[in-house]
Amino acid sequence: MKSFYRVKKMSEHKRTGKKERATSETKVQVNLDLDGSGISEIKTGIGFLNHMLELLAKHAAFDLKINAEGDLDVDSHHTTEDVGIVFGEAFKEALGDKKGINRFADVSLPMQDSLVKISLDICGRPHLEYVVHYPTEKIGDFDTNLVEEFLHAFVTHAGITMHIEGVRGSNSHHIAEAEFKALARVLKKGCEINPNAQNDIPSTKGSL
Repeated sequence: MKSFYRVKKMSEHKRTGKKERATSETKVQVNLDLDGSGISEIKTGIGFLNHMLELLAKHAAFDLKINAEGDLDVDSHHTTEDVGIVFGEAFKEALGDKKGINRFADVSLPMQDSLVKISLDICGRPHLEYVVHYPTEKIGDFDTNLVEEFLHAFVTHAGITMHIEGVRGSNSHHIAEAEFKALARVLKKGCEINPNAQNDIPSTKGSL
């Protein structure tokens, strides 16, 4: 059985984030390693969200551990949003001063009938442009509008500008899965270290 934690070379800089949030509605803890191998332990109480975050960790090769408890007797909104908030905070912490990262990235990703495009700028200026239409209001018990809520919370607290376009798709599950896989790949590309500029901040301002 694989351990969640991965042994690294002593010379490697650890790009990890550990954040938690507790309110009267939810309690969320996130551990993130940007230079992992795709190992995940996701427990949110929301089956579909667990599945999407496991996909994200796998396709980004992030090690991701999330434990969340929320008022699911009300609905899934508070838990989904707060997981996005804490995941964003952990991502921002793991990036540190952002030295050497590619910063910009874009991905076009298919999932059977669906095609999703995502472009991002890890710039410290949070903004989300979201143009994705679902043919159904729910995927099982999960409200499809909560995908945007999760993403808005994430980019706001990670400090990312992100544009997401659902180019096509006739199956709501496929559309959401394409989104999270595309999110995984674009985050991986954006936070990867540029070997030709490992010690440089990718901005003329000298900071991000």
